[in-house]
Amino acid sequence: MKTVLHKAETRGHANHGWLDSHHTFSFANYYNPERVHFGVLRVLNDDIVAPSRGFGTHPHDNMEIVSIPLSGDLKHKDSMGNEAIIREGDVQVMSAGTGIFHSEFNANDDKEVRFLQIWVFPNKKNVEPRYDQISIRDVEKKNEFYQVLSPNKDDQGVWVHQDAWFNLGKFDKGVETEYCLNKADNGVYAFILEGEVEINGQKLTKRDGLGISETDKLSVKATSDNARVLLMEVPMTL
Repeated sequence: MKTVLHKAETRGHANHGWLDSHHTFSFANYYNPERVHFGVLRVLNDDIVAPSRGFGTHPHDNMEIVSIPLSGDLKHKDSMGNEAIIREGDVQVMSAGTGIFHSEFNANDDKEVRFLQIWVFPNKKNVEPRYDQISIRDVEKKNEFYQVLSPNKDDQGVWVHQDAWFNLGKFDKGVETEYCLNKADNGVYAFILEGEVEINGQKLTKRDGLGISETDKLSVKATSDNARVLLMEVPMTL
């Protein structure tokens, strides 16, 4: 088993006033040659956007882009004709494929919006661009992981052009559980959203990240109440 630990305070950071962003992996003006990606997981940005502010129209191509709001409301508009607001309890995915333009703005003028934006390298290039957004409120479970993303259109959650599986879990203190990987040679990047946990004995706190590879399962133990964890299982080879 191999592990890589990224403590919260070691992440890249950029504060533009309207945008306060922490980068787990190299992004924009933050570059660390040892933190460019974890397998096909290329970007994990932890963003706070000021009221009524946001990202103007900009392009993407050949990337699977996943947004997970943590609080507030994020307004989305794109060149495919989609206009939507995503909220806590929703998951949004875009397959940029041959190319798209989109914008993202805080939909409120009185509170911040906080969200994760995650980029995953696809296993197919130049696909037809695609947008999807779902609510995961009805599938949320207490004290166990529940799937929010997979490679399969008919599975629970959104789907992507990659052999990746994302799971969320919220746990009471003392709860222990096990996560078994879906595919040999995949790895898991765990990101702690709230609270404190131990993963395979490694102590982790809010916004810490732990990458684990060359294993078929991992153990998770909540060491505080309301511990919330995002597991991102991804191929380790590009």
